[in-house]
Amino acid sequence: NFKPKQIGNLTSEVLVLGFPDDNNEPILISPDRDIKNGGKLF
Repeated sequence: NFKPKQIGNLTSEVLVLGFPDDNNEPILISPDRDIKNGGKLF
């Protein structure tokens, strides 16, 4: 888990992961079924 980080005048408390598509647009990583909060991505 990451500690909150100050970015300008905002505090970030989230990390979003994804991959770029052919147009360099993000495709977010998401589970294909329900998981518990705090599960590890590996």
